[in-house]
Amino acid sequence: MSFFQQLQQQTAAERETLFAAPIIQQALAGKVALPSYIAFLTEAYHHVSHTVPLLMACGARLPARLEWLRGAIAEYIDEEYGHQEWILNDLAACGADPEAVRRSQPALPTELMVAYVYDRIARHNPVSFFGMVNVLEGTSIALTIRAAGSIRSSLGLPPEAFSYLNSHGSLDLEHMDFFATLMNRLDEDDDRAAVVHTARVVYRLYGDIFRGLPLAA
Repeated sequence: MSFFQQLQQQTAAERETLFAAPIIQQALAGKVALPSYIAFLTEAYHHVSHTVPLLMACGARLPARLEWLRGAIAEYIDEEYGHQEWILNDLAACGADPEAVRRSQPALPTELMVAYVYDRIARHNPVSFFGMVNVLEGTSIALTIRAAGSIRSSLGLPPEAFSYLNSHGSLDLEHMDFFATLMNRLDEDDDRAAVVHTARVVYRLYGDIFRGLPLAA
């Protein structure tokens, strides 16, 4: 079994707990309120705005033996740069104030998730960052495939309100193939353990973000 497959298997329980969040179950059933979607995009803005800084922090701390991974991080940075602005555009299309969101504070689980991954990079193993990648991209793909259509139809918003969800469905499918290839090249037990542990914790924290979003009446 490849390491990527082991990673999915070893984090299955945490993944199922995340998808059991009431707001996700409502989304899958096509019951989404506009305040819920705006709250989701707001928290997405706050963690997506850290994607490139986290990639840079990870790349800066990788040892020479993982130079090949530093090159992959450069590709990720090029792909991910500026995506938080897409989210602000979506918020504007929803009738929200994007500048107010930019100035706002993240919810506590969002702040803790981002801080946790910075800490794992700085004090433990920089490869830990890829545990977060596994969670966020895997969840984005699942939500887009399983719920994006019902969210769009239930809210009746213009296509301009869904650039983040729409783009990340197809983009993250490509990323996940690339990600699997990278993970399967990791051959040190400590690196693999760092990715699995971080993924498990991030599933918990990301789930807390979803559980904190307002539910439809």
